[in-house]
Amino acid sequence: MLETSARLLKLLSLLQAHKEWSGPELSARLGVSTRTIRNDVERLRSLGYPVHATPGVAGGYRLGAGAALPPLLLDDEEAVAVAVGLGRAAGGGVAGIEESSVRALAKLEQVLPSRLRRRVSTLNAFTVQIPGQIPGKSPLVAPEVLTTIANAARDRERLRFDYTGHDGADSVRDVEPYRLVHRHSRWYLVGYDTERRDWRTFRADRITPRTPAGPRFTQRDLPADGDVAAYVEKGVNTAMWRHRGTVLVHVSAEALRARLPSPELDIEPVDDESCLLRLGGDDLNGMATWVGFLGLDFEVLDPPELADAVRVLAERYGRAVSGR
Repeated sequence: MLETSARLLKLLSLLQAHKEWSGPELSARLGVSTRTIRNDVERLRSLGYPVHATPGVAGGYRLGAGAALPPLLLDDEEAVAVAVGLGRAAGGGVAGIEESSVRALAKLEQVLPSRLRRRVSTLNAFTVQIPGQIPGKSPLVAPEVLTTIANAARDRERLRFDYTGHDGADSVRDVEPYRLVHRHSRWYLVGYDTERRDWRTFRADRITPRTPAGPRFTQRDLPADGDVAAYVEKGVNTAMWRHRGTVLVHVSAEALRARLPSPELDIEPVDDESCLLRLGGDDLNGMATWVGFLGLDFEVLDPPELADAVRVLAERYGRAVSGR
């Protein structure tokens, strides 16, 4: 049987999570008698929690609203979840909520025990928020995985983990972790892969950390001149496509960016009158059509299959006007 203090916390958690509970339901959940439930409800009331009881067969217990409620008590996972939610809101995306979220996060950290406060502050300090939402269900990441990564980044300790790539292949990685990035409901680790000797982006839901942690590492300059969000945006939008191509567009990079204001596009200046456009897609014909929509002169540099798709499209257009 749970000790009284622990049982009170569990009872309070149940009352917060559900609109109303019957006495027998709470009794079954906590493994005590209904009389003990009544006594515990009285203890919560004495602590300032307005627990209302409705008599009768259809009656039960519910936690009422009240300005005098004592601070909420959170377990480890709940504290991390609240901190993640507040940190994401503080990063923008909902008008007028940023400042309030920062204040709420500061208050949360003040009332948490030192152990949890350290976990929460570390997670927020090493997380970059990219506002936005993608439709559908996002993959779940265990809170301990996020805090393990954040702690390793804080302590500058190399992280060894099992990783499942987008192609389903499993590998063991040895990485210097630098930042967590929360993008469109998904979590990514930005780190320096020691075996590949380059920066990499890893999906956090595909990471299984190994213990113990590796040796400490010397801080490196972050990629993309420190703009981790831009680095992840570029990497994710390139890696997600089945086909990738490079096109030389005969217009300056500034003019093309003005024409295509999306920050996710990979545009590299060549000179004052041309630039490289790197694009991706699941269908080569669709990629060829999209480039044609630019209304600009261009040359396909790679792959050859994209050049073939543009050639077929050009011939089709030519046949469409050959009778005139």
